[in-house]
Parts: sequence; C-alpha cells; structure tokens
Amino acid sequence: MLITDIIDTERYPLHLPDHPLRTRLIDGCRSALRNNLYCSIPGLVRPQALAAMAQEAKALQSMAYHNNSLRNCYLHQKRDAALAEDHPRNLQDRSSTRMLAYDQLSADSPLKVFYHASAVRDTVADIVGEGPLFDNVDPYQPANYVCYREGDESSWHFDADNSFTMTLMIQSADLGGIFEMSPNSRTDQDENYGQVGAVLRGEREDSVVRVGREPGELCIFRGCHSLHRVTPVKGDTLRIMGVFVYEFQPGVAGDPDVNATIYGPRVSSARS
Repeated sequence: MLITDIIDTERYPLHLPDHPLRTRLIDGCRSALRNNLYCSIPGLVRPQALAAMAQEAKALQSMAYHNNSLRNCYLHQKRDAALAEDHPRNLQDRSSTRMLAYDQLSADSPLKVFYHASAVRDTVADIVGEGPLFDNVDPYQPANYVCYREGDESSWHFDADNSFTMTLMIQSADLGGIFEMSPNSRTDQDENYGQVGAVLRGEREDSVVRVGREPGELCIFRGCHSLHRVTPVKGDTLRIMGVFVYEFQPGVAGDPDVNATIYGPRVSSARS
C-alpha cells in the first residue's frame, strides 16, 4: 500500500504542507492538545487500510506476547517497602495486553507504511510543536499492534518518558475497551501523589474523561502527564490498536530492560 491508499487524503491532505485543510487540522489539534492534553483525528485511515491492518494483526496472534501482570501506575512491578501500603507507588492493578512488535510485522506492513510516511511524521510534529520528529530505530518499538481479547485491560498508568503518545484505533471491541484519561494528573515539577492516589482508588471520577475512539481515528495525548487506562474488553471481537513511537533526536533506540518487560522472553534471550 502507498500512504495515499492508507490516509483519507481528500479529507486530510497531510502530504500538502500548505493546504488550508491541513492548516486548519493542525491549528485545531494544537489547541485541543494544549487545553485538554489530547486531540483526535477521526477517519484519518481508510476502511480498506484498516481491514488490512486488522488482517495482519489477527494472522500474527500466535506470535503475540501476552503481557499479563500486576503493576503500579508507573509501570513498575515491585513494591517500595519504604513507602506506605496505600502510596500510589505501592498500589498495583492487573494489566493484560497482547503485543506484536515492529520486528514481527511484514516489511510491507500497512502499519509500517503509515508510521514511516513523512506526511504523517511531519503533521504530528506540527501538532506537538516541539521541533522535528525522527523515526525510532529500536528493533521492537517504532510501530506495534496492541491487542485485547475478552477480559484484557490496561490498568491506570503514566507513559514513562515520551512527551506525547500516539495511537490509532484499528478495530473496536464489542463492549468495553474504553479509553479513559485523567488529564494533567501530574506535572514535571509535582508528582501530585494525592490526586493520583485518589484516581487509582476511584475517588476522583470528576477528573476522568472518556475519549471516544472510532476505527480509523488517530489520537495524540500527553500520556506522561495524564493517568490513562483501557477498561476491560468484553465479547469475541479483538480490540486492535496501533501504537507508534517518534523521537526528537535521530538514532534513538529503546531501553533493553523496558523492551524485555514489554515484549517478553524472546527479547530477553536476544540480549544474552
């Protein structure tokens, strides 16, 4: 597939830098990201491209790593004995997802074509407004399918270091699988443990928003500053997301320890 086969270029001419529709899109997304800490682009990916992505993800399910564990919202699995039992760093919850890494996808994967397209990367850079973006060079991280079967979920968490997170809804679940956020739960200066703990205990529902996600919709959000989760999936339909990692510097790869946690034993074996 060409990128013009994947993106609805009539509605979103991302490949034309000076097109007024692209300018309007960027202005609106910048404002939403600044004010709400997330923005969405509905219908960005064409139905036939979504079908091809879903077909690839389903065909590779036997290779997906089932990451099923207890963790805290900082993505750590170990408790800290120096902190109180009810401290946010000691509150753990179940997360169950099925990861397909970049190296498991075909060379002509539509997910890879989308990720590597300069039209997509440059548009995201313009929306985020922090300078040019570069492809991640890690063998596993750049573009992934994250899949959820019945009962799977992603517990409340912050994304570790990225200043923004970028995901594409490919196929929705029959029920559940709702993306929820508590925007601006912490800042670079304040971990805000009081509010974070309240959200984790279900005491701050007033701070939680549900972000609608239709197939073909791209979402960019400040996951490093906003607690977020995916509620338990129900039904037989596989929930499939595309997750992408861009960098602000060229030549950046991921942390091997993080990769081993996310992608499983085969990654750990490759390091030895």
